[in-house]
Amino acid sequence: MSRSLLSPPPSSPVSRRSVLATTAAAATAAVVAPLATAAPSHAAAAAAALPDGTSKDKVLVVGMDGLRHDVIATANAPHLTSMMANGTYGTSLLYANPMAATSSGPGWSTISTGVWPDKHGVRENSFAGKNYGRYPGFLARLAQVRPQLSTYAAVDWKPLDTQGTVTPGADAKLVLDGDRDGYTGHDATIAAETESILRNQNPDVLFVYFGQTDIAGHNSGAASAAYRRAIEVQDGHLGRLLAAIRARPSYAAERWTVIVATDHGHTDSGGHGGSAIEERRTFVLAHGPGIAAGARPADTRLVDVAATVFRQLGIVPDPAWGLDGKPIQERSTDPFEALHPVLAGRADETGIPAGVLGWTHTAPSGWSVVNSAMGTGGVAEWRGWAFATDEFWSRTQRDQHRELNVRSRGVFAVADSDEWDDRASSGPYDSTLVTPAYAVAGKSTVTLGLTTLYRQEGSQSARILASWNGGTPVEVKRYTSDVVSQPQSLTLNVPSGAANVSFRFHYTGSNNWYWVIDGVKVTTG
Repeated sequence: MSRSLLSPPPSSPVSRRSVLATTAAAATAAVVAPLATAAPSHAAAAAAALPDGTSKDKVLVVGMDGLRHDVIATANAPHLTSMMANGTYGTSLLYANPMAATSSGPGWSTISTGVWPDKHGVRENSFAGKNYGRYPGFLARLAQVRPQLSTYAAVDWKPLDTQGTVTPGADAKLVLDGDRDGYTGHDATIAAETESILRNQNPDVLFVYFGQTDIAGHNSGAASAAYRRAIEVQDGHLGRLLAAIRARPSYAAERWTVIVATDHGHTDSGGHGGSAIEERRTFVLAHGPGIAAGARPADTRLVDVAATVFRQLGIVPDPAWGLDGKPIQERSTDPFEALHPVLAGRADETGIPAGVLGWTHTAPSGWSVVNSAMGTGGVAEWRGWAFATDEFWSRTQRDQHRELNVRSRGVFAVADSDEWDDRASSGPYDSTLVTPAYAVAGKSTVTLGLTTLYRQEGSQSARILASWNGGTPVEVKRYTSDVVSQPQSLTLNVPSGAANVSFRFHYTGSNNWYWVIDGVKVTTG
């Protein structure tokens, strides 16, 4: 794997970054409490002493709070840009309420634990309902399964420590109070201490957090020059850490992975917590052994950070951990992913920007959609089963729970009678998605696995049917209540003489809600 990421990219002069940091510090306002006027008392403190590391595989995770990825290109951020060119960069959208607010508590909990808020329990910044005992952060998990690793955490949003989100399990930690003292100075302290540890000690896994981008977003908005300057300063911090890794005497014999991620986005005018696309924007950016250079996967999700850490350390997660994430280099293999090249822009959905390519009626090879009983008219994109992305489908109408489709990845199948009925139509919504025929000869059972988001209303129906040897489809499952983006598994006994089976997803409605299918996998046993 090329180490080109870790060769220094062009950057602004040090004096320029110093001026920006000073300016940002002067402009910073408190989010929770007023800023103290005194300088941080521990800015010059010696770096914490860590136990000597034991692994040649090493991981640095850098968290940048409230960093909207679509603004990076307009900022002076050479180190982030270099990582994008030399690593894998996946963007995605968050949940929204009622699953969780697009706030830091849920966001960092999702990054640290590798599971979604319906598991880790953090839905807003009070951390009420947190379930870190069942779903600990990745440093805490490493302390359980690989206690010989040398681990470190540095944060200046204190709840990440006091609430147990990030720091439990770390052999040493630096915890500062950015809400009280200001994030600009504390971010710089975190960068300096982490740089010292990387240069002079032998850590294995590090998590460091920078908070000033979020403050700039709140104070000035994500469309502001101040926000871009905050990105530039944090990019400089990242550059210091990358340079420290390169400077390690043992660097040539080590295998370093660097991951950068954010917890949520920001509106152009500033703020987050709601369901706007700009608030929901997140990314995972990674460079390291086995991670493709220049890749832009469409199936990455925020839960993938922890799983990537484990993969890069050679740790196979126990299924009992219940992780929702997967390593960033691991691609989804369900049949809908093949449809990316045929995704189109809007037809009737004029509220969606013209440049967003995210839907098609073209079924994957071997699949089909039966609309013989379908009504006429309606919104073209949603006439019968369609295939769409989160970026496209969740824009159709906010706050109707489409934002909760968190366990779908890339392209998924959706039947949406609610959106279809937003233009004049006649007749019912009645559409069937049909799978290929799967061989089952000589097998005793067949299992259909999938992920579903289903929202029930009125007389709407959602049924799964099985057809053996092309015969009359028989209902094998019916949904009658909401299923909020959950994996499903349906095991059937194979009838005597059956050589193959196909499945049908039959959905009917009349301006009701929707049914999403993704991750379809059929296995025999």
